Amino acid sequence: MSRSNTFTGVLLALAFGTLFSTPLQAQEANLSITVTDSETKEPLSGVTVYISQCECGGITNPSGIFLKRLEKGNYEITLDYLGYATQTLMVSLDSNKSLMAALEVTQEQLSEVVLTAKKRNQNVESPQMGVFELTSRELAKMPAALGEFDVLRSITMMAGVNNAGDISNGVSIRGGSLDQNLMLLESAPVFNPTHLFGLFSVFTPEVISGVDIYRANIPAKYGGRIASVVDVKIENPYTDSFQFEGGIGLISSRLSLTTPIIKDKLMLLAGGRVGFSDLLFPLLVPRLKNTRANFADSTVKLLYLPSEDDQLTYTNFYSKDFYQLDLISSIENIVSSANQYDFMTMNHTLKWLHTFENNTNLTSKLVLSDYLPKNLFPEIDSENVIEFESSIQYLSAQVEYFNNQTSKVDYYLGAQLNRYTIKPGKLDPGSGNSINPVDLGQEAGDEWSAYASLDFSLTTKLTLSIGLRLTYFNLLGPYTEALYDENFNFDQNRTYASGESVVNYIYPEPRLGLNLKLGEYSSLKASYARMFQYIQNIYNTNTPLPTSRWKISDRYVLPQQNDTYGFGFYQDFESQGISLTAETYYRNTTNNLTYKPGANFFLSRNIETEVVQADGRSYGIELGLNKSTGRFNGFLNYTWARSLLQTNEASPEDRINNNDWYASDFDRPHTLNATINFEGDLYNKVSFNFVGQTGRPYTIANGVYKQQNVTIPIYLDRNNARLPTYHRLDFAWTIAYSKDPKRRFKGDWVFTIYNIYGRKNPFNIYYAQRNGTVDGSVFLGSPLGAYELTALRGTLVSLSYNFRFK
Repeated sequence: MSRSNTFTGVLLALAFGTLFSTPLQAQEANLSITVTDSETKEPLSGVTVYISQCECGGITNPSGIFLKRLEKGNYEITLDYLGYATQTLMVSLDSNKSLMAALEVTQEQLSEVVLTAKKRNQNVESPQMGVFELTSRELAKMPAALGEFDVLRSITMMAGVNNAGDISNGVSIRGGSLDQNLMLLESAPVFNPTHLFGLFSVFTPEVISGVDIYRANIPAKYGGRIASVVDVKIENPYTDSFQFEGGIGLISSRLSLTTPIIKDKLMLLAGGRVGFSDLLFPLLVPRLKNTRANFADSTVKLLYLPSEDDQLTYTNFYSKDFYQLDLISSIENIVSSANQYDFMTMNHTLKWLHTFENNTNLTSKLVLSDYLPKNLFPEIDSENVIEFESSIQYLSAQVEYFNNQTSKVDYYLGAQLNRYTIKPGKLDPGSGNSINPVDLGQEAGDEWSAYASLDFSLTTKLTLSIGLRLTYFNLLGPYTEALYDENFNFDQNRTYASGESVVNYIYPEPRLGLNLKLGEYSSLKASYARMFQYIQNIYNTNTPLPTSRWKISDRYVLPQQNDTYGFGFYQDFESQGISLTAETYYRNTTNNLTYKPGANFFLSRNIETEVVQADGRSYGIELGLNKSTGRFNGFLNYTWARSLLQTNEASPEDRINNNDWYASDFDRPHTLNATINFEGDLYNKVSFNFVGQTGRPYTIANGVYKQQNVTIPIYLDRNNARLPTYHRLDFAWTIAYSKDPKRRFKGDWVFTIYNIYGRKNPFNIYYAQRNGTVDGSVFLGSPLGAYELTALRGTLVSLSYNFRFK
């Protein structure tokens, strides 16, 4: 039996071996209460539970669960949580019981404001730095393009989070590249998080309960990426009645439902969205009149409660995209009439949570993620279609024990095994004979991890968070490795059999957080984290064209490494409902993967000959001001930051910018984000968003030369210029017309204006051969013209209808 199969078997035995081993005693019974937010269905941690008969109780754990063993009898139980209405339960405990309680937000105490803390002084008291915890209620406050609720566009309003413009294939966090973010949906990685050229994220809106973003001392339970973690969570369908909600918009429509299948035992959440956007692009960009784009996504979650101590969930996520571009005439010498892209993601997550009597729990997870991108090239004047397929499969088993018995100390420890299987690409020429078939084979690797984390209070003012993650990565056969001489000239190939170790790496990843309270409402924090990354994405564009390639670390492509240092000040002004944050950070990275000048890596068998690994440094200051009370509320974020790279190549032709430091693709020195909300009454809410940031770097030609009467640009330096400053103002007006608060069916209209003043923000500048005197007044005698490519050429106005039945 293989080592990975043995390890998986051990995890399964640990995870499910005690599932039905609950002890029974004649005069006592177990009482389990799961407490959630009535609207978002998110578990509420830290809810005070008081049992009057025994004058005892406790608080709910991070999964929102309170468990206690009591003598059989009748009990009055009070649930109390800041910002929520107090709830009293009358319980007749004659046997083991599992109860669910949904607390309702008290509007007088807790406003629906972006970044409102889930508990009092959370920023001040926690040793965790650089973290945002956003609920679906908070995310929905932000206006987005075409009236859609969207995770990625919402988090780009946070300090230190950027994208490449109106269309982007992901986010950059604190200067990191797109692939340096661990994007999770219910613990399953999402390798392509966007629809529609990056205008929308793939996450089904109505089923999301919240998103956690970690950017500094990332918790030890996470690994595999070096810049950040974006953990998107799906609602648990705690319900005893049928409910549904959805929306109808100009570009997409969506619907979700929650229903019990077996009362108090089995519950279902299902949501989906479809988009047909063929009519959108001629309106936005006339040059894209032949562009086609359709997408769909769905999420299904089953919750099973076999006992008062156990919860089993299964989550399935599906995402599908198809779009066609006529802007590109050739890729890798393939001449086609159009370029078509077909993407599919299919994720599965199985999770078991077992809660013990002493406020501890054991969580076990099995995850399977498949990402299948396909490029289609219809040949000109032919019915033949050339296909290029690639794939990523991720398989993971994880078990984690959490202990939160006291208010001063909590800890967790766990183990995780990840298997990566990548097929870099297979080119099928079909019936054509102008292109030869190519099969780049397969890459596979195991990442073994053990981790532990401890949070404790040394004094009433000083709190520490200490974590360690130990990773062992092993690249496995079957694999063909190229061998080179001392001058890096190809010598011969070496072949490895299936399961044979090619190369392995073992690294410790320490995490540290410190919180020093200066007073009841202020604190200083410091943090440090080291992380390694064994899977990376190689690309030569920031636009969402899928001509990138994933690669597992091997002998030549070394794992990326990151050391992050942070320091911050946090101040809450309790009486005014205002919080102030100031964080500074420094990230030192090595082995950042980028392409060599003139590289052609799309179909390269030996990718190490087409790429270089650069050192990197990112640093910045992030200032945030948040007002969470009153009719006028919102936030203001400003970030000054730099993101730089430097190669250290001996060969002049492999150097980038002559081995000098240069701006990375995600270098944004200045970023200003602001949101203002006006809650006029219960039926009208108005919001404004403003985004302004330095234009991203791009490469301009250093000169030109002529070949057969064709002028060709010469590029010597990379990222030696910047696009114009990006700025945009958005508006949203939500009108709730359901006047009766007790009415089960409610609806509202959302009117959105995206880019109010019609700013034309270019996402790229390209060169084209000039014909005659075209644009002569601009380019004079230059044989080449530089033209801006803008995704949105004006203002987008949309109207959507949202409804819910509860």
